[in-house]
Amino acid sequence: MLMCRDLAEIASDYIDGELSGRQNLSVKMHLMMCKDCRTFIGNLRASTELLQAHSAGHPDEELLRRIDERVSEALKTRRPRDKDDE
Repeated sequence: MLMCRDLAEIASDYIDGELSGRQNLSVKMHLMMCKDCRTFIGNLRASTELLQAHSAGHPDEELLRRIDERVSEALKTRRPRDKDDE
């Protein structure tokens, strides 16, 4: 099963529609069960749209890479939650 940190690593590819059918299905199944990752994907989509709307055409790839790295790092250091919290 796809874990939150795994989703963070492929989130941009998911949003861009670049995942295989199997990977896409795994992400969708995870998102059905994980409120935090649904929020994360929503925020990532909004951030990408905002960058595109306020840039000279395409978002800076280096900036997007740094954002992805920081989000991935934040998810790695997130404290584990109890199942009752979800």
